[in-house]
Amino acid sequence: MIWHLILGGVAGFLAGKVMSSGGYGILVDIILGIAGGWLGGWLGEKLGIHLGGSIGYLVTAFVGAIILVWAGRMIKKVA
Repeated sequence: MIWHLILGGVAGFLAGKVMSSGGYGILVDIILGIAGGWLGGWLGEKLGIHLGGSIGYLVTAFVGAIILVWAGRMIKKVA
């Protein structure tokens, strides 16, 4: 469990760097990475994509974090 939190945090940090221009800050990026791990795992399960191991979880969390950062920015633009 702690390992997943660490990997999610790393994924969020990386997603924040990739999705630059008006980021949310390192703490929110890490939180988005952790939440992105859950989102990415859920989406992967629904799509039938199963990535195993630490690298697989990192990729899944990274993709999930990018989706969350993108969605957050879209909501921010509308509001």
